[in-house]
Amino acid sequence: MTDQPSPVFSYEDDSDLPGWKRWQVRDATRYNAFIEPLHVRVEGDIARVRMMPRHDHSNMRNQVHGGALLGFMDVALFAAARGFGVIGAGGAVTLDLSAQFIGGGAIGEPLEARIELLRETGRMLFLRGLVVQDGSPTIASFTATLRKVTERG
Repeated sequence: MTDQPSPVFSYEDDSDLPGWKRWQVRDATRYNAFIEPLHVRVEGDIARVRMMPRHDHSNMRNQVHGGALLGFMDVALFAAARGFGVIGAGGAVTLDLSAQFIGGGAIGEPLEARIELLRETGRMLFLRGLVVQDGSPTIASFTATLRKVTERG
């Protein structure tokens, strides 16, 4: 009998946010821990992925730094794909991510990526999304392509 390795990510109901899943990397020394925990909720064709921006995500204007936004967009794509049930943990890589910054994000207010799966092929996922905060104009829009990883790479 062999030991089964634990999944890289946990994806479980969040008792603090009924109706939401908590998606989090199990190794807190990995990059993803910088923006976690993330919360995921799939509503029809849209996956809502939330993070809480902290001071360490801020720029000199005390808004969410563009680099933190890009990192959030990238990681949110995988959380959304997991929510849609099209990949498991570590089951894809980012091929491209195109972002358009539209406005600033506030620190200490939930930041949400609303992501739509446009198309899935045998090896690719095509997605688009918006980054928003309640009561604010859209912060960013983005599109991306993920390549599903196979056993041969």
